[in-house]
Amino acid sequence: QVQLVDSGGGLVQAGGSLRLSCAASGRTFSTYAMGWFRQAPGKEREFVAAISSSGGFTYYADSVKGRFTISRDNAKNTVYLQMNSLKPEDTAVYYCAAAASSASLKRYEYDYWGQGTQVTVSS
Repeated sequence: QVQLVDSGGGLVQAGGSLRLSCAASGRTFSTYAMGWFRQAPGKEREFVAAISSSGGFTYYADSVKGRFTISRDNAKNTVYLQMNSLKPEDTAVYYCAAAASSASLKRYEYDYWGQGTQVTVSS
């Protein structure tokens, strides 16, 4: 079993940057693909980015491509989401998730979820 703790959210002005972290418990972190999703008020949870277990493959939603970067440090059991050039429409609760299978854009393929961290981008 994997427990995930998200952190790093906050309030930032448009054009600013934040780095989210997701710390995982357990010795098997390096075998899990990891993803970031977000959910804005009144909207469904949507895919943001994913990374393979080795870190060799990454995937991004079109809306964040070129602005966000997902990475992982398997020695630290941590996955990151670097968010640059933030826009008000990026405002949401961001969740990290772990998948025992390969990296996926589909939320139902993830087995474990963090508690979420709020990101608010002011205009």
